[in-house]
Amino acid sequence: MQDGTGTEITSMITGMITWVYCEDLEKAATFYHDALGLTLWRDAGAARIYQTGPNSYIGVCRAFEDRVVQPQGGMITLLHDDVDGYYQALQAKGVPCRGAPETIEAFGIYSFFCEDPNGYLIEVQTFL
Repeated sequence: MQDGTGTEITSMITGMITWVYCEDLEKAATFYHDALGLTLWRDAGAARIYQTGPNSYIGVCRAFEDRVVQPQGGMITLLHDDVDGYYQALQAKGVPCRGAPETIEAFGIYSFFCEDPNGYLIEVQTFL
């Protein structure tokens, strides 16, 4: 896809933020920072942005106006080389997971799932 100048629009993308909304920002922030171990990149008061990679982020924001807590049908996938180690770290922190890591042959991945305090599904996976 091109913009009006003939430049490929996708070549202009420099990063990505996936936003999740919450009622209790402190509880959600504690999960993303302390449990998942993500680095706080920016604190905007009512929203916090955590870095997941060189130019990728998860934004956690207090619900407002038409931004509501709506985890159904969505999922955040974090790619990690040591899925077992990440799983063990979450277990040591008492984070409930939906079972141990397993291979999903249909997609060629090895992963496990947990939820943030608002019910957003989080998968930690590696490609096989």
